[in-house]
Amino acid sequence: MTVNYSILDLATFGKDETPRQALEASVALARRAEETGYRRVWYAEHHNFPSIASSATSVVIAHVANHTESIRLGAGGIMLPNHSPLTIAEQFGTLETLHPGRIDLGLGRAPGTDQKTLRALRRDPTSADTFPQDVQELAGYLRGESRIPGVDAIPGKGTNVPLYILGSSLFGAQLAAALGLPYSFASHFAPDALQQAVAVYREQFQPSEQLAEPYVIAGVNVIAADDEESAQEQFLTMKRQRVSMLLGRGRTFTDEEADMVLASPHGAHLLNMVKYTAVGTPEQVRKFLEDFAVHADADELITAHQSPTVTQRIRSVELLAEAGGLKS
Repeated sequence: MTVNYSILDLATFGKDETPRQALEASVALARRAEETGYRRVWYAEHHNFPSIASSATSVVIAHVANHTESIRLGAGGIMLPNHSPLTIAEQFGTLETLHPGRIDLGLGRAPGTDQKTLRALRRDPTSADTFPQDVQELAGYLRGESRIPGVDAIPGKGTNVPLYILGSSLFGAQLAAALGLPYSFASHFAPDALQQAVAVYREQFQPSEQLAEPYVIAGVNVIAADDEESAQEQFLTMKRQRVSMLLGRGRTFTDEEADMVLASPHGAHLLNMVKYTAVGTPEQVRKFLEDFAVHADADELITAHQSPTVTQRIRSVELLAEAGGLKS
């Protein structure tokens, strides 16, 4: 089974790093991904996370696009209920106008943040209820077939930026199938409904102008290193960082405290979130991903390289490209 490999980059930074360093690292990672043959790099909209610099997702894409030449770049994804469809059509229409044939637009309905930050975003708590209609309104702007007479996205009209539905439940699978759009499952942090959602999507898929046959992208974490011991050490660091990020509420845990949490019921939940993580030498990672692609019934894997440092993440990207037979 042959699958495409892509990258999800959250533009993360550690306690001794700055957002600027994270964004510079994103440029370096995308350049290396382009050189080594990955299909695309996506950036995700998250707000009020002290370690993620991709909140202004379209701006990040524009910056990286200016420093690369050919690799596809996009949102994985834009949380559409946080925005008006017209605004997103204008932003991604502008990106496509400046970088034709290189821009993707993945759409999710989750907030990408907490309830307090939702209020700061001025988001209506019920805005997720109109997600299907908002996706169709956005698609209309990009096709040049506005659903609101007299209102066009400029730039955006007629750019036909390809849309992807993101999800971690049956809702997204059913919507992607009904609209005839590619479906990307967030199995890199929400693994439980993966196989059921993909099966529903494939069974219910209706062809569209954009897509004739179903297309599945599955998220998976990757930590590839030159030796297994180093990879496992990086994986442990990643898990400890997740404890502080998701449970810390403003505090940072020591390694000993994080390990205690990981051994608790709360830790079991965190460990389940990283169930689909390929860790080890290039060959070990390649074998895991080949098996995972079959398990997920995926056409493409979007790999989230979770090594703690920029150097280690770029090395992981290189090692997977070599092991996976991508171009050098």
